[in-house]
Amino acid sequence: MIEAVIWDFGGVLTSSPFEAFNRFEAERGLPKDFIRSINATNPDTNAWALFERNECTLDEFDALFAGEAAARGATVRGREVVELLSGDIRPEMVEALKLCKARVKVGCITNNVAAGSGAGMARSESKAAQVAEIMSLFDHVIESSKVGIRKPDPRIYEMACEALGVSPAGSVYLDDLGINLKPAALLGMKTIKVTSAAQALAELEQAVGFPVA
Repeated sequence: MIEAVIWDFGGVLTSSPFEAFNRFEAERGLPKDFIRSINATNPDTNAWALFERNECTLDEFDALFAGEAAARGATVRGREVVELLSGDIRPEMVEALKLCKARVKVGCITNNVAAGSGAGMARSESKAAQVAEIMSLFDHVIESSKVGIRKPDPRIYEMACEALGVSPAGSVYLDDLGINLKPAALLGMKTIKVTSAAQALAELEQAVGFPVA
């Protein structure tokens, strides 16, 4: 029996920042997924990892990321990447969250950084207000920049289950990154890789056994 649905934020309840990364890369004449390739190199110790665990400031991240980009022959500042992080809210996913909340516990695990406004790293007051409204729906929210742990560290999923008072086996977890789903699955969670809202909602409805759209 499903007791909780736990959500990633960026790329699940909002459009993926990777779409914004790719637009930026095309505008700059950089290879597609250049930014992701930097973030995937030395994934536990690179600038991105340090920033998501709040182990460096925005100024430090700006310089560290620039150094990593320079090592690959490009000029990209960390602040430019941060500007790309806040995606567009997906209304159908928010509605599914509300329908889940009416039946089970709901939580959020988000890898984020101490930049912008709020958990969604919004770049405007109106977006920050929208994100805050969504965040208020959750029974518990875990932000990597606040707890100093980031996905895919298994501890962050265990923390979410403990905070919600549920077992991993009684939980569904949605994320747009396979690397973040693997530890959740190993803990016994049902996992859904979000590639589109329609696909995710169909799989979620099957997992929870009640309508989510």
